[in-house]
Amino acid sequence: MKKLISFFIAFVGLTTASYAQAAAEAPAASIWDDPMLTFYVAIGFIFVVVLLVLLVAMYMLQVIKVMTRQAAQEKARQLGAVYKEEPSLWSKLWSESNDFVPLEKEADIMLDHNYDGIRELDNHLPPWWKWLFYLSIVFAGVYLFFYHVTDTLPLPLQEYQNEVTLAQEHAKKLQASNPVAAIDEISVKVITDVLAIADGKQTFLNNCASCHRKDGGGDIGPNLTDENWLHGGAIQDVFKVVRHGVQGTNMIAWEGFISPDKMQNVANYVLTLKGTNPENPKAPQGEIYKPAEKVKADTVKVQVTL
Repeated sequence: MKKLISFFIAFVGLTTASYAQAAAEAPAASIWDDPMLTFYVAIGFIFVVVLLVLLVAMYMLQVIKVMTRQAAQEKARQLGAVYKEEPSLWSKLWSESNDFVPLEKEADIMLDHNYDGIRELDNHLPPWWKWLFYLSIVFAGVYLFFYHVTDTLPLPLQEYQNEVTLAQEHAKKLQASNPVAAIDEISVKVITDVLAIADGKQTFLNNCASCHRKDGGGDIGPNLTDENWLHGGAIQDVFKVVRHGVQGTNMIAWEGFISPDKMQNVANYVLTLKGTNPENPKAPQGEIYKPAEKVKADTVKVQVTL
């Protein structure tokens, strides 16, 4: 115990010295001006004090135990009796929970089986194991009653469905309170607003040009200026690809990185790239997109200069 306390004190001292050295080497503004410094120091001090108190308490208990044993031995010697140390509380609890058969009585439970000189004892199951088994039976009965007989508590599948329903209701409320968040593959629309298209172009240059080139002519990603589309050329198709990405390709899902209105803007900007004829475009991929119904707004070409 003394060695343990000495080691702990040395460890705390070395840690404190290392922290002090790091504090001295670091700029003063990054450490001493931190408003949480006092809180951290107080918490660390309390933690160290609690550990020291626990170590001292353990050491005192050991001292008291040794003194008690010595006093009992001295009393037994004065009375001329043989001192026999009483088992500790933990030893009693361990023995009662396992109900061990004493070594001197193992002959009473030895079976007649003999396997190459190896004998077998007829030990019974320990009490803790039996009580755990009985408890599991009770738990199974309670579980069966509440989950399958009375349907008081939901099963995992029903609990999952309830959580999904709550999440959907929360999403509907969120969309009702925030129209921008309600933009999806169904509600996305063709826009011709110059500022919105300019915002879409900036988003394209920041996030999409690395794969599709700044002029949309295609590099790692497909050419966006011809009439061919891999996943459809409607505004809904383009928005869906931007939002969810394409599995197995470099096209990641941008949902969570850019807002729904910006995804709508960049999808509309992509539609304005059709027919711009960049230099050395990538070969067409996919099929030529022919809309079932020509939308007048789709034919509007918006030239944006940033």
